[in-house]
Amino acid sequence: MEDKKQTSFTFEIDNFSEKEAGRRSPQFLAGGCEWYIQVYSNGELVYDHLSMYLAASTGTLKRASFSFVLLNQSGKEVYRTKKLCALFCNQLTTAWGRSKALPLKKLQEKGFLENKKLIIKVEVKVIEVIDEAEEVTRKEKVDVQGFKVLHSQKHPDIAVNFKPKNQQVKTTYMIFLLHLIETLRKPPHSISETELWIAGNELMELTEAGFKLDWLKTKLRKVSFKRMTSYDNVSRVQEFENQVENLKAEVSLERKTTYDHCSRVRKLEKQVKNLTAELNIEKEKSATYATKVYALEKTMSDIIEFNKKWNSEQV
Repeated sequence: MEDKKQTSFTFEIDNFSEKEAGRRSPQFLAGGCEWYIQVYSNGELVYDHLSMYLAASTGTLKRASFSFVLLNQSGKEVYRTKKLCALFCNQLTTAWGRSKALPLKKLQEKGFLENKKLIIKVEVKVIEVIDEAEEVTRKEKVDVQGFKVLHSQKHPDIAVNFKPKNQQVKTTYMIFLLHLIETLRKPPHSISETELWIAGNELMELTEAGFKLDWLKTKLRKVSFKRMTSYDNVSRVQEFENQVENLKAEVSLERKTTYDHCSRVRKLEKQVKNLTAELNIEKEKSATYATKVYALEKTMSDIIEFNKKWNSEQV
């Protein structure tokens, strides 16, 4: 069964800073399943972080994605965790979340706690509710050189130390094993960081339950290495692309700067040309004025000289 709709649930905790023990929210429905939030104000296993978990109340096996959001009293989002995708089952793992969701120092900053109230919203989307018997029947066989065989035939000692008395527990562990194998068979570059993290947890739980999974440990290491290498290559390509984009931006800026510079030069050249023309006009005016002054001075000099001669002749 699939439910594409996302459900949100809000849990408000009063006097949050005074709560030492874990707090559990009321149950709510999402994707036809019952859930609740578990919150530890001083962390679980850690003592300097807020811890938040989403837990399943019902025993059906289901896969869901979820994230936590912290809100202020106005309903504004002030913090959001990364989305997780996990497999929930009462026989094995009923809760998934973040043990280090947010540092307590950060939580005390303005905007997170108003009037000592913490408001947590969880957004849940149930991807599928799994029919355990059908899932085992569908996935219990794998292809080995063209033949359909059981996983136990390919690795006959896989469950030699796994002897649960409860059939439901046995079926649930088989679901976990098949989910782990299905994840590791994907191309490394298509496996998300969350899927890889879940695969590691599933492998640890299966190993602790008695499964001999050295071959899957090797596979997980190879997938992790290939994924890391793939992401390194992608990172280098992205780095080069970013460098190219930065160079393009610099060239564009230089072009604009050069254009602006040329515009200023042309403007200055025009101003110089206009000033030169005005200067020439002023020079012409000055030359004409000087000629007139010289003529007047010459006339005055001639008059003075004439008077001198006339006066001497009269004597």
